[in-house]
Amino acid sequence: MNLASTLALTAVTAVVAATATGLVVTPRLDARKKRIGEAHTARDTFGTHLITVLATCTLLEQTPLDVPDWTPVLRDRMKGERERWLQQLDDATRWMVDNVAVYAGSWPLQRHKDFAVSYAASARGVVLSERDEATKRELLLALTTPVQRQFFGFWWTRARHFAADQQAFSATLARLNSEQPPTP
Repeated sequence: MNLASTLALTAVTAVVAATATGLVVTPRLDARKKRIGEAHTARDTFGTHLITVLATCTLLEQTPLDVPDWTPVLRDRMKGERERWLQQLDDATRWMVDNVAVYAGSWPLQRHKDFAVSYAASARGVVLSERDEATKRELLLALTTPVQRQFFGFWWTRARHFAADQQAFSATLARLNSEQPPTP
């Protein structure tokens, strides 16, 4: 073989390798990158909705239903604001249930997946239940606080509170499961 044929063979090999990589490997890597990006976006959105539940429950808890000094206009505005906050709870828990497969499935450990699925279903059930508003707030806070800390807290906070968070979450689930539904 002479130099020209060696260079030609090298060029053809490079073109074939680049074409094969572009046709086979690159699309798979791009698809994987997209799936990983979507999973991380869903995780971030899950975290945002957890904070929304915590903040909204706190707002509802700290905002009185009625103050004697309020004018009728202010009373109506506050009632509207509370209804808006309750709608935020509804929207947040609906999103979490609707997208649980995306964000829960992105964690490597089965216990994390189970924790996220159990939380989403339980929180949605609380919002849809016929419980009074104060009980719903109490249950949502009891469910959400350990979940938020375990998924989005600093690693040292997660480790330090792991057993307590699991126990608190399990106790709240047991309470939910033991409550009798209201009779019509």
